[in-house]
Amino acid sequence: MTAITDQDHTDHADQTEHADQAGETGETVAVGGRPEKGAPEEGASENGLPLGDASENGSPEEGTSDGHPLGEGDPNRTGAGDDADAGSGRKDDDTRSRTDSAAAEATSVWDDGLIARRVAEDGTVAPGYVPPPVVETRGPGAQAMAAPLAYDGHLRSRLDALRELVGLSRTRLDSRTLAEAGRVLDEAAARRRLSGQHTVVAIAGATGSGKSQLFNALAGVAISETGVRRPTTAAPIACSWSDGAAGLIERLGIPPRLRRRPLQSAEAEAQLRGLVLVDLPDHDSAAVQHREQVDRVLALVDAVIWVVDPEKYADAMLHERYLRPMAGHAEVMFVVLNQIDRLPGEATEQVLDDLRRLLDEDGIALGEYGEPGAGVLALSALTGDGISELREALGQFVAERGAPARRISADLDAAAMGLRPVYATRRRTGLSEEARDEFAGRLADSVGATAAGEAAERAWLRNANRACGTPWLRLWRWYQDRYETPTGRLPLRTQEDEEATARQRVEQAVRTLADRASAGLPAPWAQAVREAAVRGSQGLPEALDELAARAGLPPGRPPRPGWWPGAVLTQAAMTILQVVGGLWLLGQIIGFMAPNLGVPVLLMVAGIIGGPLVEWSCRMAARGPARRYGMDAERRLREAAAGCGRARVLDPVAAELLRYREVREQFGRVAGVGAAAGTR
Repeated sequence: MTAITDQDHTDHADQTEHADQAGETGETVAVGGRPEKGAPEEGASENGLPLGDASENGSPEEGTSDGHPLGEGDPNRTGAGDDADAGSGRKDDDTRSRTDSAAAEATSVWDDGLIARRVAEDGTVAPGYVPPPVVETRGPGAQAMAAPLAYDGHLRSRLDALRELVGLSRTRLDSRTLAEAGRVLDEAAARRRLSGQHTVVAIAGATGSGKSQLFNALAGVAISETGVRRPTTAAPIACSWSDGAAGLIERLGIPPRLRRRPLQSAEAEAQLRGLVLVDLPDHDSAAVQHREQVDRVLALVDAVIWVVDPEKYADAMLHERYLRPMAGHAEVMFVVLNQIDRLPGEATEQVLDDLRRLLDEDGIALGEYGEPGAGVLALSALTGDGISELREALGQFVAERGAPARRISADLDAAAMGLRPVYATRRRTGLSEEARDEFAGRLADSVGATAAGEAAERAWLRNANRACGTPWLRLWRWYQDRYETPTGRLPLRTQEDEEATARQRVEQAVRTLADRASAGLPAPWAQAVREAAVRGSQGLPEALDELAARAGLPPGRPPRPGWWPGAVLTQAAMTILQVVGGLWLLGQIIGFMAPNLGVPVLLMVAGIIGGPLVEWSCRMAARGPARRYGMDAERRLREAAAGCGRARVLDPVAAELLRYREVREQFGRVAGVGAAAGTR
């Protein structure tokens, strides 16, 4: 095995050039598995020990047992190893490492014979050799080699819609409601800037499920520490099968000392090219920081392999906290039943069937019979059974280069599902014309539009009676108005009572409108509509009073129709006839004129009958113009009240409803066609 960095897969001349560049930048670059002269060997600490041998607690090398790689030790010994033998093996390894370093310093000729002698051509490991974990160091220009991730048009459209949705909703929804949507946008943008040729896959599982053992089996080298001590994995460890993944690993917060490269043949390395495998701490660890690291990394990786064992595959914590909430991520999920070597006979198939049943109850689609969904496999990381099937499935999964986009799409679906209660509704929303007309009618009633129209009609008729009535009748009415007491005609309400009643009517109209406009809306938008209506109602009664004063009855007398002068002359003629007939009779009585009763009596009767007849005719003729005059006055007042209510209340409410329709359309684009149809 050769030490591999981000500068590998080049010939000897390129390695020398990279070494020169590293000397200029101060980085340590492994050349053919040998460090630069004067620099510690890659994968080793400053004192020359391989990483993992000089751990803080002095534990043996990760994933090794008695100086052998995982699975290569004495079959009669346990994976943890005997403490004394482990200490002896560690001393031998230290001595060998110092000897190798001294030999490297003694010669200036590059030679990989030491490595070649320890690794046979068929990939078997020589007895007594413990391969050091290979640290992936970041060489200059390595990140520029990987092309950035590109999303398809549909996914970009959904992301743009979510971005616009968040922008339109910031003033209506609290930051906690939009936090997940903002996180998805940020992570989608961050992932898009990084390599699209790599797929980051995390291995997650409970304590003792064997995920670190599976991690080592896939890498072909003991990278992650295994053993009976719990918890064993304290921090995420990354293993990359190809160059250019440094940015992705840095995004996960994994330091360089925990980055590794696998021990693979050329064929195996080509099969998993582009894979970045991450071993996570236990999701049920007793250490809180371990669980926090698991949750943090799971939100950033492209896919996840859930490792379960026959004892804890039905663990409620796993299903309720992780699998069920991540049901929408089934296409970027593998569920692996490990440790099948512990199951006798047909028990493996029975456990697999029960595991599939539990996953189905969690809402996770299973990728069977060509359908998209989670892959379910059974294997034993200890014996190697099923490892090739998982490796093949991972190779095909990584080769598709679609996991990052599917992960972002699943995150969008989850964010849309979380936002659905604040955007989606199955009822028709908005203000109908009936509700608008009812609101305008209530405002008109509050300013007394009907009463004002009736008053205008009475005023017109009163003027008509004064112009066309008989003088005697007008004299009698003048006498009544002047000398009779107004008993029984006192107003029932004072001006203050009228104003209070008008204000209550306005408030009731606004409340009714707000309730109708917010009916069926999600709670935040319904509250925004009600607040807009309340803000608009402030000062509305006073504004309506001013409009009523300006748009009420015009000053002066009402306009007169063209027939009024003729009616007035006719009434005057009838009066003259009465006066002439009366004077004629009076002259005959006193003997001033010759007796002749026929003509004066006829004149008086014509005047007496003609006067009221003319007045009645004028009253009948005045009803139509008076009604039109009153209706015009009422219409002006209603239009003024409706205009004031529209400017102060209806327009702000309509603006909120329009904003909601816009965000609902954007939400439909985010959630997809089916979700969009459900919001109509």
